[in-house]
Amino acid sequence: MQIINREDGIFVKKAEGTDVTYYLFPEYEIHYNEVAPGTIQQWHHHEKIEETLFIISGEIEAHWLENGSKQIKILKFGDIARVENTPHTFINSSNQTVKFVVFRLILDGKDKREIIKTDKFIDNV
Repeated sequence: MQIINREDGIFVKKAEGTDVTYYLFPEYEIHYNEVAPGTIQQWHHHEKIEETLFIISGEIEAHWLENGSKQIKILKFGDIARVENTPHTFINSSNQTVKFVVFRLILDGKDKREIIKTDKFIDNV
């Protein structure tokens, strides 16, 4: 087992109002975000990276393009946004800091759900 403490992550304070701690691994990345009230992130997309956000607290607006049309959805605690390669931005229009975790992966297109559901073995320790 490997334990990574928060201070071992790579902390970045972005000019637009997002504090991010990055945890980089050979096959994936996890990062923790705190987005200040009034923050508007830049529109962007990823060609190879799959991003999935899990909202921990607060609420944030997800904006994305779908078939050439802008879409907006409010994300709250427990919501997940699977971004894929869609052009997107996130806006914190609320008066509280939003906290979420981002999982960034480069996927191979293989369905691994059955392995994920069943790969657990009981150890008699």
